[in-house]
Amino acid sequence: MPHSFGLRARTRHMFSRNFREHGSIPLSTYLKVYKVGDIVDIKANAAVQKGMPHKFYHGRTGIVYNVTKSAVGVIINKRVGNRYIEKRVNIRVEHIKHSKCRQEFLDRVKENAAKKKAAKAAGVFVNTKRIPAQPREARHVSTKNNVPQTIAPVPYETLL
Repeated sequence: MPHSFGLRARTRHMFSRNFREHGSIPLSTYLKVYKVGDIVDIKANAAVQKGMPHKFYHGRTGIVYNVTKSAVGVIINKRVGNRYIEKRVNIRVEHIKHSKCRQEFLDRVKENAAKKKAAKAAGVFVNTKRIPAQPREARHVSTKNNVPQTIAPVPYETLL
């Protein structure tokens, strides 16, 4: 049998509501403030069919370029062949949320600013660069009261 190629084809699990998150949409969804330049994640809410993004954009991250009463315009880079096309999509606020992808960076900026201010007041240099995990320091194991033990494999025994 031929299968369908509709707008919502193969979205059975993609557009389903999460466990214990069915029912009415909380008011906090509508009270969030979106500004031009905000980074948002697109996650379609199947309870609201109006302003729902196409299944391709589900799970994508974009930048807000326009804000209206009940929807926002989002710029998403879509890969088509060997190039990226800037797509502008208008999506209702039920289907988007603020992205947390920059939160760690913003926290680090604030933390580094505080470190620099404290270091300047103390008159010392502080390194604010991230340092990758270094190798563990060397250890010395003494055999004075720790005699080495020979380890041998246990012979295989059947349980019959």
